[in-house]
Amino acid sequence: MKVYLTLMAIAALVAYVATPAARHLAFRVGAITAVRARDVHTTPIPRLGGVAIFLGIATAVTVASAIPFLSPVFDAGREAWAVLGGAAIVCALGMIDDIWDLDWMAKLAGQFLAGVVVASGGVQLVTVPIAGVTIGSSYVSLIATVFVVVIAMNAVNFVDGLDGLAAGMIAIGGLAFFTYSYMLARSASPGDYSSLATIVVAVLVGACLGFLPHNVHPARIFMGDSGAMVLGLMLAAAAIIVTGQIDPAVVSERERVPAFIPILLPIMVLAVPLVDMTAAVVRRTARGDSPFAPDKHHLHHLLLRRGHSHRWAVTVLYIWTGVLSFGTVSVVFLPPGGAIAVTAAGIVAAAAITFSPRLARFFSRQWRRLGHAIFALQRVTPEGRHAAEAREDHPAAASSPTKENES
Repeated sequence: MKVYLTLMAIAALVAYVATPAARHLAFRVGAITAVRARDVHTTPIPRLGGVAIFLGIATAVTVASAIPFLSPVFDAGREAWAVLGGAAIVCALGMIDDIWDLDWMAKLAGQFLAGVVVASGGVQLVTVPIAGVTIGSSYVSLIATVFVVVIAMNAVNFVDGLDGLAAGMIAIGGLAFFTYSYMLARSASPGDYSSLATIVVAVLVGACLGFLPHNVHPARIFMGDSGAMVLGLMLAAAAIIVTGQIDPAVVSERERVPAFIPILLPIMVLAVPLVDMTAAVVRRTARGDSPFAPDKHHLHHLLLRRGHSHRWAVTVLYIWTGVLSFGTVSVVFLPPGGAIAVTAAGIVAAAAITFSPRLARFFSRQWRRLGHAIFALQRVTPEGRHAAEAREDHPAAASSPTKENES
């Protein structure tokens, strides 16, 4: 466990330190999110945060390859490098899109290329841990893998509409996934806890946590497509890898129920993004638009229209992600009846917080108060200190929020 937590910390530290440099780069190359009709922010924001996220992931994976404890993972094949290669492709693709706004067809083609790279490196959906079903054809396996990766990337991209939303949701769901994959590695191979899926999820969570202080409301940088697609690809790769780790002959009878989790858990982690993406595709197609045509009817927009504050709307979606993902993982630690009861109670509480106007107003007020502490944390980031110093040196600039974002 200590090794994985160390990798998580390395990814977080690198992402945290690299984000100010990515912000500076975004201003230099013009990767700025202008204020559009569908946007929530009111000032132009740089959007190359995904570069810092990828650097955190790549650094942690490189360090992992040099750790003797994890050598079986890297000696067994090139899956880890295939995942990292796919992430590099979509990060570069996202950077190009963040700077020059690629056509959606070109972006989709790049996503399929990244999926093929991941699948060609050995990360393929070969078995489905339900009654020992195996995908017989290698071509079907490759196609299924690519589609899962592409769907996951677009699901995260669709939901990335509020400050800190996508990074926080993936961090929360990733922690649940990390817990499960680590427990699975312990039960499936006693004495050797090295696991590629656990490495992938650990560095993914770490990179998200390192990026979040710069991205929480009011955000100083967005992750952009270069970040959202990397998060989706990494999570999909971890889910596909886990499906190949389950051996019914090894896992005890008590642990057969969790064998279904590799199918269910990624869906629960991405439940909110998948619902948002499905609704958007149906909505846009029904009115004759492209499925990728932007609008202002995502879940986070609906929460804002119901009167939730920006931070609290994000927190509501965090709560749903936590309830669904950790509720699913609770099957590992609780009897099925207890896990169902805990999950059901969490869903009821999340629904009450989401739809009760009185509760929404109460929690929103409390969250605004806590927001002052978050803002104080943001001020200690390098760009936050620079902005504060600029306001002290030029008091007149403090009245112009646009100037702060252009500094």
